[in-house]
Amino acid sequence: MLTNLAERHSLANRFIAELRNAELQKDRLRFRRNLERVGEILAYEISKTLDYEIVEVETPLGVAIVNLPADRVVLGTILRAGLPFHQGMLHYFDHADNAFISAYRRQHKDGTFDIQLEYVSCGDLNDTVLILADPMLATGASVNLALKHLERHGAPKAIHIASVIASTAGVEAIQRQHPNAHLWLGAIDEELTAKAYIVPGLGDAGDLAFGDKY
Repeated sequence: MLTNLAERHSLANRFIAELRNAELQKDRLRFRRNLERVGEILAYEISKTLDYEIVEVETPLGVAIVNLPADRVVLGTILRAGLPFHQGMLHYFDHADNAFISAYRRQHKDGTFDIQLEYVSCGDLNDTVLILADPMLATGASVNLALKHLERHGAPKAIHIASVIASTAGVEAIQRQHPNAHLWLGAIDEELTAKAYIVPGLGDAGDLAFGDKY
């Protein structure tokens, strides 16, 4: 299951174009806000897949019958690059619980790397709808490792993985290991370099949002 915003005509394409633009990236506030905007759009799209229930709402003039989401949503994000993207989703899923995963690439002398997790902060995931947000889905290793650790907190009824830009290789890796997860993507790029950078991509989302790592 895969939804790619780039295949549709919408404002999401403008926000993603600005995220990719090397000149506009110099404005960190704008970069973070565009990550939030894509998160908001994807949250709205994901909301259409939830279970709903009929609720009566009392107005000043009577009672309105409305359909409201019935699922308990948990928004998970991989730090640090995922924070603005997560915040955009939280603007819409404002009743959601939250989970945070600290992960980083550990580089080796031969140029290879592996993904290290430092901690996971998460409540009970049983019978929830889990949305895992990571703005860049390169190899898929961070998402796969995060989901493996999140499994210790229970079994969600549905898993959604949201990214702004993904590589074809990363998409295929997720689909192999988590065939029941629904991928929600802003765009898919074909090329992945030997150092696992997405091309054309947009660069390092964490550095562009918050400054170079020290």
